[in-house]
Order: sequence, then structure tokens, then C-alpha cells
Amino acid sequence: MSSYRIISTDNHVFEPPDLWLSRIEPKYKDRAPRVVHHDDGSDWWYCDGKLIPGTGVGFGGSQTGERFKEGRGANLTFEDSIDNVRPGGYIPEEHVKDLDIDGIDASINYPTVGLQLFKEPDTELLNSIFVTYNDWLAEFCSAAPSRIHGIGMINVDNVQVGVKEMERCAKMGLAGGMITVRPPIGRKYNSPEYEPLWAAAQDLEMPLGLHLDTNRLGSGEADGSDPTDQDPINRGVNCDHYVRNAIAEIILAGVFERYPKLHVGAVEYEVSWAAHFLERLDYLYTDRTAELVPNRFKNGMLPSDFFHSNVFIGFQEDGLGIRLRDIIGVNSLTWGSDYPHHESTFPRSREILEKILADCTEEEKVKIVSGNAARIYKI
Repeated sequence: MSSYRIISTDNHVFEPPDLWLSRIEPKYKDRAPRVVHHDDGSDWWYCDGKLIPGTGVGFGGSQTGERFKEGRGANLTFEDSIDNVRPGGYIPEEHVKDLDIDGIDASINYPTVGLQLFKEPDTELLNSIFVTYNDWLAEFCSAAPSRIHGIGMINVDNVQVGVKEMERCAKMGLAGGMITVRPPIGRKYNSPEYEPLWAAAQDLEMPLGLHLDTNRLGSGEADGSDPTDQDPINRGVNCDHYVRNAIAEIILAGVFERYPKLHVGAVEYEVSWAAHFLERLDYLYTDRTAELVPNRFKNGMLPSDFFHSNVFIGFQEDGLGIRLRDIIGVNSLTWGSDYPHHESTFPRSREILEKILADCTEEEKVKIVSGNAARIYKI
């Protein structure tokens, strides 16, 4: 892979402990996300006085590369101290140094703590949290604009407010926006209320990412509203359930037929699920009556055609997905290292990619490791 440019489409920043405390509008300062030090020495994020599940500081940002050390593997434990967070998560110059170590030319960056903040129930507080984060992210990326690219957080509880924030993100130079994977019950993505969102994303050339762990509170699905839903392994195995629902809703509602230049992506779900998903999507579309599938596409187009032209999906180490690339569509595939999180391929990304893509043609390799990302994100 040494001759290829590589773009990681799923890197992460790690939000500094004082990000919101130092920047959020004054009326929300007492409720803003912050790090709280526990008596056992661990540091955890809180928002509005409540612990944010899954945000032990070390868990999210400090374990990069540890999985490759002898004896670690499945025995990997987490040191949840702010002192252990890798500097590249919050210092752009260090981020670039780590890109160089890993042989990566550019990164597309999502949040870390921000993923879980989609569960914050107060939509006005969430808007302020996202605006504050997006301002900081734009500054972070501006330190190395050819190497680091950011994805703004967009709250679509109120679509018009979300559109305005997306417009602001585009003006600040961010590469795309991320929206919740699962909106609240009764407001799924086949609803007409999202038409202004799709239109604006197309006009702004802002790809929309559907990232793992961003279900909105009230969606009823692994969003924290069910206190009995505490099985992380089961959720991890079946996590693509939520993004499959979202993508199917968008495709079958004819969104891409109306907005042919819109791109929507599934981020950090791996990709092999897409082969079966596409087969079932086309089968049920063609086999069911108009009463069950009322929207019929023009010119004999099938749902899979819109997936191949408008949907991008990212993998990290999904060798099975690459073997199924002819079904999934090579033009839909992107790669991401998940830096600086504990499961990241850093610092062995090129070595791992070489093995996974060994049977691909040279043209396929170029598309998968950088070409598709450069086209989608206009970088």
C-alpha cells in the first residue's frame, strides 16, 4: 500500500475536559458536559448532572495501540484517567504526527464523547453543546487543513435549526455532518419533515454520516431509555440493525431519487451486512404489492441502485465484506482506522490493509483506501 494515498474516514478527536466549560454560552455552563474525577481514580464525563454511560475517559481515548502489545488482546483493561488520553486526540499537531506514524495521508474526524451526547433529552441544551463543539472542531482542523477534516454534529429534532447549523459548519470548512442514526419514535427518516435537511445537504455538498452509538433518546432502541438494555456484546454484534433501518427508510422513501447528489454513510458498522441487506431490499421491493411498498422508482431503478450511487459504508477490518465487494459495490466502500480508540488499527493500519485487500485489483485498492473518500468529501 506504500504507493497509495490513504484517507481514514473514521478517525476521532477526543474532546478536551474544559471544551464546553470554557466555551458554551453562559446560561448552559452549569449543565454543560464536564469530566468528574471519581474516588477510585477514574475520570468520567457528566452532562446536566448525570453520568454519560460509556464515557470513561481512558476507555474512549487512551488505549490506541495497546491491543497489539504482547499479552493484551482480550485481556485489555482500561485506565479511565484523563492523564492517559492520547494527545493526538485533542492536539492537532500531535494528530498529524500520528497520521505520519501510521502512514495515513488524511483523516475524517468524528467526536468521542459527542457520540453519546445524542442521548441528551433537552434539545435546546443539545443544540448549544453541538454549536460549541463544532466551533472547537473547526479550529482543530484549521491547524492542518490538508490533513485533518471534521464532521460537525447536527441535531435534527428541529430540522430548520439543524439545517442552519449545517450551513454554519460548511462555512467553517467542515467536511460533512453527522445526524442521529435513530430519531425518536414516530419521526423516522421516511418522514417529509426531513426534506429541507436532504435538500440542504445536497446543495452544500455535505455528506451525512450515521455513526455507531448515536441513537437519539426516545428512539426506543439502545438509546438509554431502557434500563434493562445493558448487554454491550449483544448490542455490538447486532449494531448494524439500526443503521440498516435508517438507510432502508431513506432509500424506500425516494430521497435519493429526489436528491441524486446527496451522500449518506454508515460509519463504524463494518460492511459485510450490506450484501444480505441489498438482496433483501431488492427482493421485497419487487415482490411486495404497491400497498406495502407504495413508492415506485422511475426508469426501473431498484433500491440497490440508489445504495450504490448514494450510500457509502466504512470498514476497519472486515475481510468478509471485502470478499463480498462485487455485491456491496466497490464505489461505496471506505476505510477508517478508528484512531485514537482502543480497537484502532493504529499504528499498523497499512500492514492490516495490505492483508485485507490482498485479492483486490489495483484500481479497487485505490478506490477503497482513498478514491471514494476523496470523491465523497471533496478533498
